[in-house]
Amino acid sequence: QVQLVESGGGLVQAGGSLRLSCAASGGTFSTYVMGWFRQAPGKEREFVAFISGSGGTTYYADSVKGRFTISRDNDKNTVYLQMNSLKPEDAAVYYCAIRKSGRFGVRVPDYDYWGQGTQVTVSS
Repeated sequence: QVQLVESGGGLVQAGGSLRLSCAASGGTFSTYVMGWFRQAPGKEREFVAFISGSGGTTYYADSVKGRFTISRDNDKNTVYLQMNSLKPEDAAVYYCAIRKSGRFGVRVPDYDYWGQGTQVTVSS
């Protein structure tokens, strides 16, 4: 059974930075596309970024492009999301997810396993 545990969320001032981590257990981590999504109160869960199994391909939502960086360490079964220049509108619960097979996905149904989420709060 695959499990994901996110960490690294917290309270940060606008313009600040945070790095989220997501540790995976079970399965074959290096073969999975990994994604980050976020969900603000009253809004639908939205795509943030994904990274291929090798780490060679990444893709970002327009809203975070140039500010966020997704990366992974397959030796540690961990994916990261470095968030810089944070804005109040980035505040949300951030989730990591696994896409077991198929090509890259940007939709919630494209992903098979989800973590419990970590809260990011950005003060203005």
